[in-house]
Amino acid sequence: MGDNIHQPLGQDRGPRKRPPAKDRRGWAVPLLSLAALSAVLGGAGWMALSGAQIGASDTAIVLQKPGAGGQSSETEATPEQQQAGDADETAAVQDNPSGSLNTLNGQSGAEITTTLGENGEEISKVAPVQRPDNRPVLLAPPGRVGQNPRLAHLPDPALIEDTPQGVLPVRGPNGERAFDIYARPWSGARGARVAIIVGGLGLSQTGTQYAIRTLSDDITLAFAANGNSLQRWMQEARRAGHEILLQVPFEPFDYPANDPGAGTLTVSAGAQSNLEDLHTAMARITNYTGITNFMGGRFLADPEALEPIMRDIAARGIMFVDDGTSAQSLTGQFARTLAIPFAASDMVLDATQERGYILSKLDDLERIARRNGQAVGVASAFEVSVDAIAAWAEEARARGIEIVAVSATADDPERR
Repeated sequence: MGDNIHQPLGQDRGPRKRPPAKDRRGWAVPLLSLAALSAVLGGAGWMALSGAQIGASDTAIVLQKPGAGGQSSETEATPEQQQAGDADETAAVQDNPSGSLNTLNGQSGAEITTTLGENGEEISKVAPVQRPDNRPVLLAPPGRVGQNPRLAHLPDPALIEDTPQGVLPVRGPNGERAFDIYARPWSGARGARVAIIVGGLGLSQTGTQYAIRTLSDDITLAFAANGNSLQRWMQEARRAGHEILLQVPFEPFDYPANDPGAGTLTVSAGAQSNLEDLHTAMARITNYTGITNFMGGRFLADPEALEPIMRDIAARGIMFVDDGTSAQSLTGQFARTLAIPFAASDMVLDATQERGYILSKLDDLERIARRNGQAVGVASAFEVSVDAIAAWAEEARARGIEIVAVSATADDPERR
């Protein structure tokens, strides 16, 4: 080293050996991975910065419908256009100061058009229906059963009409029926099912309150048309989840010695008078799936007196429930002819006001249900009846019996 001290550095060195090709490839892989990672991180950072800038932009992108060439086009909405749109929406809200929402049937909530593509395939285009005030609406799906529990105490506005007697049920614009809308849903499973109707609600305030609070929500409640505070009790029953009926008094064979009460429909009164009495009774409450009779042995067996009543019921989209106390009743025949949803009781459960008797009749009802698939029983809102039914129903469910509302047992010609 001493002899070469003045020799420029780097000279007299041997040629540097290059690493083998295998070693060079080993270095290339980490370098390429590092470059890819840097590119990803750099791209993410650029997107984040760009997003912040876009969020602060004064313009908005508006997507328009595809043009003739099938391609979507984009235009920019200026701040002035956005302000104009906001002003239109504000004006639309002010046009309806009540703030209430409109209701549309599910079949009318959209405009659907179908065309054929180049290869013969069907192309469906769904576009919203133009609304006058451009505000939200409540969509009512067609064919639905039951109401939203939070609205069950309120009548569906599409199913009522104002008359001199009051608000009456009618079919909706798309064929909706109170029988469907106010019905209590059930499982639809095969097996034994039992419907129990407790009637006479509204005649006794304490008895009505006790029945609503004691009976489970799958028990059907029938309100007497000549009862008191019916609107209040109806709303309480609907909030509790019950399906309800309106109990209308009809003329028995021994009338007037045996008088069902004010507003009784009689054979001698004639069709016009009876329809007025029926509509007066119907207007007492809303949200019922149908009519059931209170007494009526003579009236229900007279075809001329019964026909106008059954035709009116058919036109209003409600059911008829026969309490089964008259062997000569023609309600089933008229229901089949006029396509009225119909159910008939198999037995009266509390002809004797004694707990043991009522429980034995309920056991008989269960046997009918296991043999025929379903059974219907009726009772009155006496305290002993309510207590017996409540206790029996809880035990019956444990034995595999499904307790259903009476609409679940109805023969409905429109759903055969």
